[in-house]
Amino acid sequence: QVQLVESGGGSVQAGGSLRLSCAASGVIVSNKCMGWFRQAPGKEREGVASIVGISTYYADSVKGRFTISKDAAKNTLYLQMNSLKSEDTAMYYCAARDWDWRCRPDTGNFGLWGQGTQVTVSS
Repeated sequence: QVQLVESGGGSVQAGGSLRLSCAASGVIVSNKCMGWFRQAPGKEREGVASIVGISTYYADSVKGRFTISKDAAKNTLYLQMNSLKSEDTAMYYCAARDWDWRCRPDTGNFGLWGQGTQVTVSS
């Protein structure tokens, strides 16, 4: 079964931290362009971060606060979120597409998506 399963979401106060996990089955995270996206009610889906190989990309809104990483042994993608703000409240999704050195969350067609995990930040 090919799937991505997010976990680690929850409710935190502003300034707090969360680590999101994306466990992959049927695909090898280290062989893909992987991305984290989020969508808040009434807003467009936003690319948050992406990783291919050791190259990473971050949206300006999260740069310096979020870190994307992966663990090949666990075949899992992570998003460490620090200094959380109320504006970070959204459903967070991980996604995968074929290897591309120009991997960015707003380029290419991410065809494999997880079910999402809710992050709620209260101020």
